[in-house]
Amino acid sequence: MAITFFSSSLLPPLRLRSPNPNPNPKPKTLAPIRASLSDPFVLSIAEKLEDSLPSSPPPSLQSLRSLSSQSLLSKPWPSRKDEPFRFTDTSFLKSSQILPVSSPNPPSDPGFDSHSPNLLVVADGHPVPSLSRLSSLPSGVVAGYLSSLPPGPVLDRVLAVTASEFRDGDLFWDLNGLGTPDVLVVYVPEGVRVVEEPLHLVFCSTEGEEVGSGRLPVSNPRVLLVVEKRAELTILEEHLGIGDCEGKCYWANSAMEILIGEGGMVKHSYVQRQSLNAAHIKWTSARQEAASTYELVEVSTGGRLSRHNIHIQQLGPETVTEMSAFHIAQSNQTQDLHSKLVLDYPRGFSRQLHKCIVSDSSGHAIFDGNIKVNRYAQQTDAGQLTRTLLLAPRATANLKPNLQIIADDVKCSHGAAISDLEEDQLFYLQTRGIDLQTAREALVFAFGKEVITRIPYVPLQESVTSRFKELLAAK
Repeated sequence: MAITFFSSSLLPPLRLRSPNPNPNPKPKTLAPIRASLSDPFVLSIAEKLEDSLPSSPPPSLQSLRSLSSQSLLSKPWPSRKDEPFRFTDTSFLKSSQILPVSSPNPPSDPGFDSHSPNLLVVADGHPVPSLSRLSSLPSGVVAGYLSSLPPGPVLDRVLAVTASEFRDGDLFWDLNGLGTPDVLVVYVPEGVRVVEEPLHLVFCSTEGEEVGSGRLPVSNPRVLLVVEKRAELTILEEHLGIGDCEGKCYWANSAMEILIGEGGMVKHSYVQRQSLNAAHIKWTSARQEAASTYELVEVSTGGRLSRHNIHIQQLGPETVTEMSAFHIAQSNQTQDLHSKLVLDYPRGFSRQLHKCIVSDSSGHAIFDGNIKVNRYAQQTDAGQLTRTLLLAPRATANLKPNLQIIADDVKCSHGAAISDLEEDQLFYLQTRGIDLQTAREALVFAFGKEVITRIPYVPLQESVTSRFKELLAAK
């Protein structure tokens, strides 16, 4: 077995600033040339994140930290006047005292089950080797941390990916790059398949504050997936609060970067079930080379504020992208999905399905999906559909599916629907002897099950289904 798990415990995380040889350094400043241009609130968070990291940075993280710090200092905290946040209220975050998680707190009782023999557990952005296992990954696959990767072709490849600037990232992407203690790297070499036994990544939040305390611990887990030519990877990504953190306030600010080589395939299942008093902001950035396939299935039920930013770019012809998402917004919850798919080459294919249930008057669903078909993306076939069920008076949904098409030989469509359950569907079931309450529950369950059944790993699919039934029974 040639699998490798690199622990970051032997090397300290990276400091943004270079070590100061002066034994009596002056008071620190963060990029003083541009600090005067930055939002004071953003600058305060950046300084706290920097102070939370050890002072001796591993060189492998230097470019990421430097790039992130320079970018975030020119970005103010988002407001409702900014188009990407027009419907997303971030005052919950700005009104809190944001503090980096003080120290790794590995859970003794994880509070979750994983049937996969390939499991990596991350607590508050830090690895937990005692709960992780990698027993059936194929030879040559690397799963570990950037600071501990040995010199060689894999490290060179990873550094080349991390050094590339992502111009579409927002403030939260940059805060993650600055505040992450290390980058979890998964590398699948050319032609290797990780399919039958997927890689399960579990991100636990273990440090939280009581509701009303005004304090908000923040963690910044970050993942990089590199899947080379004709390689395949099935990955399960799960985010949750465990132990005393359940029901408490915290902020998980997560990011994942994916590069899929020519002819490669990634099947990505993403499940978010954080505390209902937490903030969960997630970035997924994927780049697909020619003839590659990326399939994303997302189920999000947790978080007081949950926002997923997806940015996918097709970098070659005959590329396939499929995205399916199912959200549930309950009392005082906001479920927000912002996606952007950029097609630049001929014969690209994409399908996107977004479904959301808003079950409470204070619940809020947001969808902003953009598909951009550029001039040379001829013979593109792109479809987008968003559907939302509003099950309570004054429940809110803001939907914006949109296409930007410059090419002239394409087949593209989009659609949106917002409604309560159809009366004719309820009537049909009632005529078969089913009472109204049972009929409503059956239709609501079928609405979400369409996405849940697309999760390719049966144990995770069953776990999500069980959670969905619990939420339906609680209403």
